[in-house]
Amino acid sequence: MSTPARRRLMRDFKRLQEDPPTGVSGAPTDNNIMIWNAVIFGPHDTPFEDGTFKLTIEFTEEYPNKPPTVRFVSKMFHPNVYADGGICLDILQNRWSPTYDVSAILTSIQSLLSDPNPNSPANSMAAQLYKENRREYEKRVKACVEQSFSLLDEPNPNSPANSLAAQLYQENKREYEKRVATVVEQSWLNFQESGSTEDPR
Repeated sequence: MSTPARRRLMRDFKRLQEDPPTGVSGAPTDNNIMIWNAVIFGPHDTPFEDGTFKLTIEFTEEYPNKPPTVRFVSKMFHPNVYADGGICLDILQNRWSPTYDVSAILTSIQSLLSDPNPNSPANSMAAQLYKENRREYEKRVKACVEQSFSLLDEPNPNSPANSLAAQLYQENKREYEKRVATVVEQSWLNFQESGSTEDPR
């Protein structure tokens, strides 16, 4: 069934495809345009650099008048990310505007990785270490970065996925980002094949 929210999400996805922001990717999941998978690459010159962080975005029929629910699936250690992956970000709460789209949401979260706000913490330990012991904070973030490499491969105890992904990133960052984007966009291809696409107009 075509609804204003679903038509808007189709337009959001089209914009992501035609004018993709640097370092983020997103697509609807199989058979449900109201639930998306997304990936954010850790920003350069931050402790999150080299990381590949997976998120889910859940929309309601009230979108874009109300914000979606966004959560990190990847383990995160950040002052503004809750233990369950929820994100403390003003545009997802009291400063939401219908003008924001999926692209804006993802780039805002990426910016939050670059510039945490320890004065409004969702993770008090991360906020404290960020302010008082930056070395320990960065150590814990780097552990999350290493865990994030497993996104590229299905879990396999006989395959060192983390090492393979890390090697690919160091040798060919462009190919690495292309492969991760493929992981996300494959869900969109499945969505299309299911016959659930709708005219975004």
